[in-house]
Amino acid sequence: MNEVTILVTLASIHFIALMSPGPDLALVVQNATRHGRQTGLYIALGLSCGILLHSLFSLTGISYLVHQQPTLFALIQLAGGSYLLYLGFGALRSTWNIVQQSDDQAVETKTKDLVIANKREAFSKGFATNILNPKALVFFISLMSSLVPADMSQSGKGIALVILFGLSLFWFSLLAWMLSTKVLQKKLSEATVYIDGLCGVVFSIIGLSILWQSLSGLIA
Repeated sequence: MNEVTILVTLASIHFIALMSPGPDLALVVQNATRHGRQTGLYIALGLSCGILLHSLFSLTGISYLVHQQPTLFALIQLAGGSYLLYLGFGALRSTWNIVQQSDDQAVETKTKDLVIANKREAFSKGFATNILNPKALVFFISLMSSLVPADMSQSGKGIALVILFGLSLFWFSLLAWMLSTKVLQKKLSEATVYIDGLCGVVFSIIGLSILWQSLSGLIA
C-alpha cells in the first residue's frame, strides 16, 4: 500500500469517526446552539487541537506506552470520565433550572446564555473534552498502528497529522457554523432545553461508563 492510499484511507476512516455520535459532537451541538457561532468555532478549534495531540502521541508511541500501563491508563480514564460527568451534570442542571422557571424567566435565561462566552474558556473546554477522552486515545492508537507503517516517510507522517487536524477543524467548524445561522438559531432557540438535556444525558452516560472502566482497572 503506497503512502497516498494510506493517507486517503486514514482520512476516510477519521472523517466517518468524526461524524459518529460522541462527546465531541455533543459539545459542538450544545455550545453552538446555546452560545452562538464564535463559541462554537473556538470549541471546534479546541477539539481539533486535542485530536492533533492524540495523533502526534500515537505516531510517536507515547499513547501506546500509556495504554500499556494499566494504573496510568486507569487514572486517565478516571480524569476523563469525571470531566465528562461534570459536563453532563452541568447541562442537566441547566435544563432543570429552565424547566422550573416561568416562561419570562426562561426566555431571560436563554437570552443571557446567548452572550458569547470567553474564547479561552471555549477553546479549553473543547481541548479538555477530547484530550481527556480515553476512548480517543485508544482509537488513535488503533488507527495509527493499523494504517501507518513504521517505515513511512517523515513527510508522509506530517501530512497525516495535517489531514487529521484539518478534517477535524473543517467538520466541527462547519457544524458550528450551520447550527448558528440566524434561521436555524431562531428555530433551535425553542429546543435549547431539549438539546441541553440530550447532551447532558450523552455526557453523563459516557462519563459513567468510563469511570466504571477506570475503577474496574484500578481494582483489578
